[in-house]
Formats: sequence, C-alpha cells, structure tokens
Amino acid sequence: MILAPSAPPPPLVPEMLEEAEFSRKREVPTMRTKELEDRIASQRLRAASSMVPQQEPRNREALEEGTGAKSSEELNRVHKQVEEKRKPLSPVREHQMPRPAALRAQSPQPPVRTMSGAPERPPLAKEGLSEEEVGAEQDWEAAKAAYESFTTITRPRPPKPQNAITIAVSSRVLFDMVEERKIYEDQGVEKYVQYQQANENVTLKPGPAFSFVKALEHVNARLRELYPEDEDLFDIVLMTNNHAQVGVRLINSINHYGLLVERFCMTGGKTPIGYLKAYLTNLYLSADSEKVQEAIEAGIAAATLFTGNKNVPHDDKQLRVAFDGDAVLFSDESEIIVKEHGLDRFFEHEKINENKPLAQGPLKGFLEDLGRLQKKFHAKNERLDSPIRTYLVTARSAASSGARVLKTLRTWGVQVDEALFLAGAPKGPVLAKIRPHIFFDDQMFHIEGARQLGTIAAHVPYGIGQKYHKSKLKDSSAKK
Repeated sequence: MILAPSAPPPPLVPEMLEEAEFSRKREVPTMRTKELEDRIASQRLRAASSMVPQQEPRNREALEEGTGAKSSEELNRVHKQVEEKRKPLSPVREHQMPRPAALRAQSPQPPVRTMSGAPERPPLAKEGLSEEEVGAEQDWEAAKAAYESFTTITRPRPPKPQNAITIAVSSRVLFDMVEERKIYEDQGVEKYVQYQQANENVTLKPGPAFSFVKALEHVNARLRELYPEDEDLFDIVLMTNNHAQVGVRLINSINHYGLLVERFCMTGGKTPIGYLKAYLTNLYLSADSEKVQEAIEAGIAAATLFTGNKNVPHDDKQLRVAFDGDAVLFSDESEIIVKEHGLDRFFEHEKINENKPLAQGPLKGFLEDLGRLQKKFHAKNERLDSPIRTYLVTARSAASSGARVLKTLRTWGVQVDEALFLAGAPKGPVLAKIRPHIFFDDQMFHIEGARQLGTIAAHVPYGIGQKYHKSKLKDSSAKK
C-alpha cells in the first residue's frame, strides 16, 4: 500500500527545547533529559496525527497497516524510533542560553551554601525572640559557619558575643602611650599618625590594663580546659578613637605579647561610645574621663584607669578584683545621707533598713559575672585553686553599717571571697597587701591613696561623690 506523503514535522516548542538543553547542560533535578525528549516526540506525534486526516483520511489507516501498529501506544513508539534517528540537537553555549522562565518558577532551587560548603540553615523560629534578635542570631550563625571552615590550633576562637563577658579597653590603657599622646596634643593628628606609622614595628610598652587583660585570658584558658564547649568567657575588645593606620602598630604590639584580642573598633577621631552597646560591652576601661562619663550615662559599667606609682608585680595565675561598696557595687543612697546629714544619721538609717537590700550600682553586673565563673570552678572541685578572687574594700564600719551590705550580697546571690571593713581608714595599705589587678572606687582620694602604693585604680564616676571630686589626679598636668 502506498503511503501518502506526511506533513512536515511541526516546529519544536521553544520552552521545551530550552528546558531540554538546560537540563542537558546543568543537570537540573526536575526531570531527566530522556524524559524531556520523549515528551517532545509525543507532542510532535500528536501534532502530526491531527494534521494527517485533514489531507487524506485513509493515510492514517495506511500508516497503521503498513507498520503493523494496532494501537496509539504502538504508533507513538514507531514515531519515537523515527525521531531518535534524526540528527541530534546542536550544542548551545551556556552563556547564550537563558534559563526558561517556566523552569525557573517550577524547578526547586539548589540549596544556598555558606563559605564552608555546608547548606545555609533555615530561618530560626525561637519563641520569645523578636524579629531583630532572630536576625542577629542568623547573622551570627552564618558568620560562625564561615569562620569554622578555617581551622587553627594556635589561637582559640573568640566566644559568641551574646554569651561572652565583653571587656572593652582603650589603646591608652592597654599600652603606655604617654609619649604618643604628647605628640598628638602638641603637634596635631597628622604628625601623630606619621609618627605611629614610622614606628609601627616598635612594640608599645604595657599600660595599666595590661596585667588585668593577661589575667582575664588565663581565666579563659582554665575554663576552656574544664568546659571545652562553653562560651561563657571573657572577650577583650580594643575600643579606640585612633586612626585605622595606627592599627598596624597596635596589632604588632598585641601579637608581640601574645594577647588574644581579635575584635577592634577604631573610629578615626570620633568617640567610640556609640559602639559600646553594639559590641555588647559589659565593662569599659579608658584613660579619658569624659568618655567614661558618657558610658556611665548610657548605662554601661565604666571606669577611668590610672597607673600605680610603683611597679608592683601581679599574680598571673589568679585574677584579683577589688571593689568599693557604695556608688560602685551599690547605689549612692547611703552615701547621700552621709554627705548631707552626717555619720550619726547614716548609722541610724542603716540600722532601720538592715533587711532592705541596697539598690544596685554600676559594677554590680561585673561582680555577678565573676561570681558565675567562680561557680564553674567550684563545680569542678577547684574552689581552693580558683583563678578568680574578689574583694570588698569599703570605708564602712562593720558593726554599725556592715550587716546591710552582706545581706544585700546574699539577696543578690553573689559572694565575695574577702570583705574588708576599714571604718574610714586609708585603703592604700590594704590594697598593697592584696595586689589586685584592678580596684574600683568612686572617690578620687581613695584612688590617689591606692595609686601612691602601686595599685592600679579605676575611678567610677557615679553618684553624689562626683560633686566633690572629678576623675583627675591632683598632680596631673595633662589628661591621661
């Protein structure tokens, strides 16, 4: 039987051709290339079959008789074999082949991956967290995933900021920069920056906060030994208004001493106070009393640090921190009574309110942080060998006004290792015996007395005492 000439094959559907070519090139996981080609062949067959009856009604029957096909499935198979013998599609370069819009909308997207190669985590949905907190958590998880792709055995990774106890120190308390400060004040910022760049390979000498930072890092090392996965650690941040180019000398000096200070904030002459909350700062130490006052007013624990007049060695194996009581750990409510009504009225007031806890002062949170870390060592039977020791050194009298202080600490769930009630006696000799890495007080005459005997003292500009004394030493001729 003579077959009627068949109609020319219909043109390929553009969307399906692009889909087939894209799948062949990129291996899109929606369907295999063979299945796509089968669909194309079937579409051509249906189009051809619909056109044949219009030209010659008996052609379809002749085609079925000539091939022996008795069903549409067998007919489709025959046409498929014909299509397979056709010349393959010519390759198309990937950059010339736009991805079909339909395929983009229907095909599942490959997972987004972080720098480490791990799939990006889905959005966190934690109860009790605001949208901003969830976003911050996601940012940290992404940064941590990228950071963890790099391995190191020489420097431990800094803790997660949300879990760390962040101590921000200025460059002038971490290092001795008296000479550099004089150049800045006498010759201006340009000469200062030039001098720092010319001497960036000259190591800076340690400043008043140096031994304190070293002791904090020793506590971290002990905690990492006992709690390898814990992130409740100290995190030291260098917070300075230095120009970024000065940072090279600071980095070189930090590396020379082996300090683990990884986070910097260099503001190029602008005050860094606005960044303290962004860095989740728990304690800020600076040589600039005005910046410290700004931090206190912003609700951040802060103190102006002064170097001792004598070179006193400190214990590198145990962090020792001494606190005054009123206007430091506690509020200044009792001190106001002393200043305005005298000691007799003060003693009477404390007796009446003995069982009423004092309100908190600016350094209460830091003492709580130290106490929380101490308990971690106690849980590992390290009480007698704890690398943290705290002291209360107060001018209060024990018998007449000491009970309220101790009961307040008990109410807070905070302990101090030693409590020294001096009843108005000078604090300097007692502090010289303790040799703390840092001593916090709100009264400048106590700061001066401690400093004369070699104690590194930190003035907390808080409370009524600031009406009588400022954060400047009597013998200071220039701002430290």
